[in-house]
Amino acid sequence: MVERNLTRRERLRAETSAEIKTIALKLMAVGGPDAISLRAIAREMGMTAGAIYGYYATRDDLITTLIDDVHTSLVDTVEAARDTRPAGDPAGRLLAWAEAFRKWALANPEGFRLIYGDPVPGYQVPEGGAAPEAEYRTCTGLTGLVAGAWDQASASQPADGHEWSDFDPHLVAMVREAFPGLPPAAVALALRVWGRMHGLVSLEIYGHLRDKLHDPETIYRAEILDLIRSLGLSAPE
Repeated sequence: MVERNLTRRERLRAETSAEIKTIALKLMAVGGPDAISLRAIAREMGMTAGAIYGYYATRDDLITTLIDDVHTSLVDTVEAARDTRPAGDPAGRLLAWAEAFRKWALANPEGFRLIYGDPVPGYQVPEGGAAPEAEYRTCTGLTGLVAGAWDQASASQPADGHEWSDFDPHLVAMVREAFPGLPPAAVALALRVWGRMHGLVSLEIYGHLRDKLHDPETIYRAEILDLIRSLGLSAPE
């Protein structure tokens, strides 16, 4: 199916919508999540408040769209990096995902904070979540990294450490659909992998490493290589 060309009106509307989202993230960067408001964005753009409501009926509609866009951008990036390594190279795929995650976060600090950090005061998350597809891809992607290494990693995991009842039912349903043979211990391991990837990046984004070391990238890579070895894999060169 060939996608039709946008009309001039549709193109201008898309450009204005993109500008609104860009300014929202800039406002957040300067004043925190509470600074995002449709009236403030309208002032920045030289629009009337009424005009901007034609693009987003409420501030929460804008926040939901921002979260969905940002999270989708992130998961597109890490999946593309992962897939540069073959399926038979679980260590390389994990390292590629982790390094792409950090690079994306450093290039998009406001987006990182919107997904993983500061809650927007008063924001009501819609039923099903703000970015359900991106969340599903992130969850199954991280679990897939562990699934690819499970033959080696399972030897170091406690056999009776976890039950399916330990986890959110929605998470369990996603994992069991995508990886029917994977045990609960693998899901716990996937959450631990996520925590180790996320921890140093979060400290770096929020400035907690700034006065403590000169080369966060080296520390992060060392952490991920240690993580890979802890899964019983040989660290990539």
